[in-house]
Amino acid sequence: MGDKANAHPGAAGRATAADQPASVRNVVLVGHSGSGKTTLVEALALTTGAVNRAGRVEDGGTVSDYDEIEHRQQRSVQLSLVPVEWNGYKINLLDTPGYADFVGELRAGLRAADAALFVVSASDGVDGSTRMVWEECAAVGMPRAIVVTHLESARANFEDMTRLCAETFGGDDPDAVLPLYLPLHGPQAPDGHAPVTGLIGLLSQKLFDYSSGERKESEPGEDQLPLIEEARNRLIEGIISESEDETLMDRYLAGEVIDVATLIEDLERAVARGVFFPVLAAAPAAGGARQGLGTVELLDLVTRGFPTPLEREAPRVTTVDGKPRELKLCDPDGPLVAEVVKTSSDPYVGRVSLVRVFSGTLHPDETVHVSGHGLADRGHEGRALHEADERIGALSAPFGKQQRVLTHCIAGDLACVAKLGRAETGDTLSAKNDPLLMEPWEMPDPLLPLAIQAHSKADEDKLSQGLSRLVAEDPTMRLEQNQDTHQVVLWCLGEAHADVALERLRNRYGVQVDVVPHKVSLRETFAVRSAGRGRHVKQSGGHGQYAICEIEVEPLPGGSGIEFVDKVVGGAVPRQFIPSVEKGVRAQAAKGVAAGHPLLDIRVTLLDGKAHSVDSSDAAFQTAGALALREAAADAKIHLLEPVAEVTVLVGDDYVGAVMSDLSGRRGRVLGTEQTSGGRTLVRAEVPELEIGRYAVDLRSLSHGTARFSRSYARHEPMPPQVAERLREKVGSIS
Repeated sequence: MGDKANAHPGAAGRATAADQPASVRNVVLVGHSGSGKTTLVEALALTTGAVNRAGRVEDGGTVSDYDEIEHRQQRSVQLSLVPVEWNGYKINLLDTPGYADFVGELRAGLRAADAALFVVSASDGVDGSTRMVWEECAAVGMPRAIVVTHLESARANFEDMTRLCAETFGGDDPDAVLPLYLPLHGPQAPDGHAPVTGLIGLLSQKLFDYSSGERKESEPGEDQLPLIEEARNRLIEGIISESEDETLMDRYLAGEVIDVATLIEDLERAVARGVFFPVLAAAPAAGGARQGLGTVELLDLVTRGFPTPLEREAPRVTTVDGKPRELKLCDPDGPLVAEVVKTSSDPYVGRVSLVRVFSGTLHPDETVHVSGHGLADRGHEGRALHEADERIGALSAPFGKQQRVLTHCIAGDLACVAKLGRAETGDTLSAKNDPLLMEPWEMPDPLLPLAIQAHSKADEDKLSQGLSRLVAEDPTMRLEQNQDTHQVVLWCLGEAHADVALERLRNRYGVQVDVVPHKVSLRETFAVRSAGRGRHVKQSGGHGQYAICEIEVEPLPGGSGIEFVDKVVGGAVPRQFIPSVEKGVRAQAAKGVAAGHPLLDIRVTLLDGKAHSVDSSDAAFQTAGALALREAAADAKIHLLEPVAEVTVLVGDDYVGAVMSDLSGRRGRVLGTEQTSGGRTLVRAEVPELEIGRYAVDLRSLSHGTARFSRSYARHEPMPPQVAERLREKVGSIS
């Protein structure tokens, strides 16, 4: 793999669309924030010749010229595609954010890729969120490799890091996670730290020295071979144990020396099948050097060990009316099926869609059919099932801020598509005469509410369009127009996600908004039986208004709604006006009778009343019904009802106690726990929604980013008097 002679780019320079799916590699880089993913991408781009020694793309810009927000926040906040070429292969490097708030960008990268590079820092170790992504990849059988970075740190120890990776990622088979190379250390510095200057190939037993800035191969000294013998033997046994040749292990145990070429071929097959996970080391080039440590080995692993798009099972495809459709795997001549994995806005060209083509070939300036799944069941507004024919613009390959024009994009490749004005992230592109729909990928549900309002009248006019464009780009953001609280709420994944949303509204769409306290949908109900009399009698010139009604109100069990019962006798209220009384009662209940929240779970009984042969009317009895309900409420104790959510938390066993204690502190009732796989526990509880407004942030802190939760509305129930009083005081102070 990387143990061959020094390789050089076969087509360094401009990255162009590949001619065959077999020559494409789609690789997503995964790792926590600060692990060095973007630096590694830049190092690989430099080694392939895609950028010069100053990190500049030949026609301007740098490989890391992504989003202005990223520069201000000093972290990646979006998925970025960097295509490079190596030995005749096109490699699409998908750099993902490492911060948990932008997991939607990570999921998009996983969808578009066929293999994953897990980037871990030798000085920081492996965090919980990276472990969870590894498990997601394992569940779908995605091939993976591990790259250890930050070897220049004084605390870095490659051997300790590989052991940790084997324990963390190996599961029941730690011998499936083994290094292909050992670090070659230079002279020891005065502080005792010996820098890593090269690598020792365990299979080839060759030295690869990067100290000059160019990879140089040499033979090891006799004193160095015993140092690598144990690691080499373990690697050989790990490769053979995953070999498809069942005789290989017997031959090895019998003492036969297995040639290196056979071992490399078996290694490549095991990596492509997702059963062996090699560990490599990498570091950027120092000074004006071109090749960073380990970059050649990593590129060779990607091109030779990672699978082609032809080896990936495509997501399920149906016709737009739901009928299954079988497609030949990754066929450039097949029907067009492509997916929008990311949507962004460019100030000069408008909306730009990053597209992965799964079947067929995409050409610029052709008309395609855009199909999108409805997400109404998750509360997304503006995300109904949609279809449209659109003429696409130019195809291009991005590199930093540059866009390089492509003549086509074949099955298995990725490209940026301009002018898809109605396409959203997750939509399917297909031929207009053969519309198809791909099964959507799973996205986390945003659970942090952000209530906003336009800063000015001018902003109010632009707010709707800005919000619709924002949620079209980011499927992990949900827009809610709450009919009860009359608030506009953006549901986000975390505080950083919310900050980026506000900044994009302000800088990209020119909309200034103010953040306001988020309100939950409270309700009211009667605590005791009460009676009320509504008298609406007015006399003026011409027809007057005359209506009197007497009602009795009694509380009902939760979830009963409003019942209206007619017990009028003797025609005291004419039959035609009884529905009018009910209409007035229900209208007043919707407005509330105490704190302005909708009234529910009561039975209203109409007992008596009076009418006038001339002055009584529908409107008069509606008003009388409302007045009667208000009078009944004035003489009764009114309970404030709060919404209660059913919450499920999936958390590591180490944090179960802390999570349950925290839920109890939020007035929650723990209903039970359930042991799940992977050393995790599922905790079920019911918690008032007033107490979990920031739970998405607090749980992440409590569990060090390893827990997930979901919530769903359960019911409304009476709020404790002391809590209701505090809420009334808070509302009073605000008003």
